[in-house]
Amino acid sequence: MNLTFDFIEILKVSTVLFAVVDIIGSIPVIINLKRNVGSINAFKASWVSLVIMIVFLFIGQSILSIIGITIGDFAIAGSFVLFFIALEMILGIRIYRDEMPSTASVVPLAFPLIAGTGTLTTLLSIRAEYNLLSILIAIVINVVIVYFVLRYLDLLEKLLGIGGIAIIKKIFGIVLLALAIKLFRKHTGL
Repeated sequence: MNLTFDFIEILKVSTVLFAVVDIIGSIPVIINLKRNVGSINAFKASWVSLVIMIVFLFIGQSILSIIGITIGDFAIAGSFVLFFIALEMILGIRIYRDEMPSTASVVPLAFPLIAGTGTLTTLLSIRAEYNLLSILIAIVINVVIVYFVLRYLDLLEKLLGIGGIAIIKKIFGIVLLALAIKLFRKHTGL
């Protein structure tokens, strides 16, 4: 288990997770969710997301081993998931849809909106490429960002505006698309 502190690697992993979690791009969804249920507990949603991501980071590989899937196989599958998430972000289309239940702090906010399939797939995919300490620090950085976005949701909505949120979403969509292609090429030998 590699636990080397590498600032550049932490920055790379943090950027990838930020793009996948897409908390800025999710602001309109979260605002709508908040209107439907009344309030969102930012601390609870962030904490649950953190636990889900860290637990999956450590036991996800074991679960895959039990069913005979390698990290490389999962990374290739993850590259497809990331590819489609990136297309959603760049083109402004919705490929995957979730139903929203009446409670919001844990479901659907913490899971699957923040720590959803794309995030969990990404965690296992990047585990094949980056060291564990960088990934753990990147998870914590992203959960702190998520907390502040949820805590100051109304202020961010006013500050960024619809156009600002759209621009950020497109930029991180392109970053995510590039990562999907990189993961696919690395694990297929292309």
